[in-house]
Amino acid sequence: MNWRGPAGGDPHRFGTEAFYAALGRAFVAMCAVVPVLFLIEALDVGLDANFDVAAGIIPHRLQGLDGVFFSPFLHADFNHLYSNSVPLILLGTFVLAAGTRRFLWSTLVIILVSGLGVWFTGSPNSVVVGASGVIFGYLGILLTRGIVERSWWNFAVVLLVGLLYGWQLLGILPTDERISWQGHLFGLLGGIVAAVLFRRRRAELHPTEHSEPPLTLP
Repeated sequence: MNWRGPAGGDPHRFGTEAFYAALGRAFVAMCAVVPVLFLIEALDVGLDANFDVAAGIIPHRLQGLDGVFFSPFLHADFNHLYSNSVPLILLGTFVLAAGTRRFLWSTLVIILVSGLGVWFTGSPNSVVVGASGVIFGYLGILLTRGIVERSWWNFAVVLLVGLLYGWQLLGILPTDERISWQGHLFGLLGGIVAAVLFRRRRAELHPTEHSEPPLTLP
C-alpha cells in the first residue's frame, strides 16, 4: 500500500515530510556556501590580492563590468561577510527548498539585475562588492511568491526576517553611509522579476486528482 495523504510527498506543500526534507537539504547546502565565501575573503587578506578592486563592480567603467558576476562572492572585510552570512543562509534556504533549478536561475537573474543596476546608477568613484544584493533578491522572491503562488509560509518567512533584520530593509533607500543602496534596491527588484518568471503554474499548484491519486492499493 502506498498512501499519499496530508503528510505525503509534495515538497512544495508546507507541513509535508517532503517539504521538511527539502528544507533540511537546502539548509545544509546554504551552510556549505558560506565557508566558500570565507575562504575567498581569507585568500584575499592572506595574499593581499585586493580582489575587491580587481573583481568588484566599478560603475560606468567597462573594466568594472565583470564585477556584476564576481562581486557577490567578495566582501570588504570579515565584518561585512559576517553581517551577510546569517540572512544569506536563512533566506537562501527557503528559496533553494523550492527547487534547485528555480534557485539557480533566480539567483542568476538577481545577480544580473542587481549588478547592472549598480553599474548604471552607482558612483563611478566607488567599488561595490558583497552578497547584499542577492540577499535582498531572495527577500523579493519570497515576498512575491507569497502573492503570485498564494503561499502563506513565504509571507511567514518574510515576516520573520523583517522582525530579525527589519532595520536592514531600510538599505533600499539612499543613504550617506558607505552602503550600496542601489544594489539592495535592484536586488529586491531582481527577486520580484525572478519570482514572476519562475513561478509555479496553476497545474503545479493544484494538481488534479487523476494526475496524483491520494490513495493507491495493491
